[in-house]
Amino acid sequence: MDHLRYSGLPFEAQREAFLDIVSGDPLVGDALARARALALPDWLIVSGALYNSVWNHLTGKSSGYGIRDVDLFYFDDSDLSYEAEDLVIRRAARHFEGLALPVEVRNQARVHLWYPQKFGQPCPRYTSASEPISHFASRTHAVGVRYDAGGQLELVAPFGLDDVFSFRITPNRVMDNQRTHEAKGARARECWPEIGVVAW
Repeated sequence: MDHLRYSGLPFEAQREAFLDIVSGDPLVGDALARARALALPDWLIVSGALYNSVWNHLTGKSSGYGIRDVDLFYFDDSDLSYEAEDLVIRRAARHFEGLALPVEVRNQARVHLWYPQKFGQPCPRYTSASEPISHFASRTHAVGVRYDAGGQLELVAPFGLDDVFSFRITPNRVMDNQRTHEAKGARARECWPEIGVVAW
């Protein structure tokens, strides 16, 4: 059960381990360095590329295994047009060329404009790139990392890290995201059989 060696530890010990693992991962380390250079306002690398990389590290799998893309959030409410976000997405695509996986860039200031049509339910109007993380379907997935102004790695983890280190996907019932929770849980178990999925 060595993959569970950080499970149940105090948050500060888990935070240190988490940041060590993700910054040492070739894919995430490269993505973080490039994201810092891109210098989008209030940016964060979030979700799968982070917790999947931790699971890969703890189960002896290679960097990038089971990861489809890197999610990069930013927050800019100065122009909520599709065209403004599209310009950033195109600039980011050039900037991240050569990275091992594609990078999906989304302005979190605009999510409330397209979310209801795509998912059939309303979505709060977010006020930062960090806020939507606490609305993810599973608490386990609610993690984000960025470099702060001083060049130190900063972690956003509203529900802590014990679910990640316990290989446990726990639902977050703040929104009606049962289908997403179950689908992501099933896919994760195919890649990492050590995972347990808590029922919605």
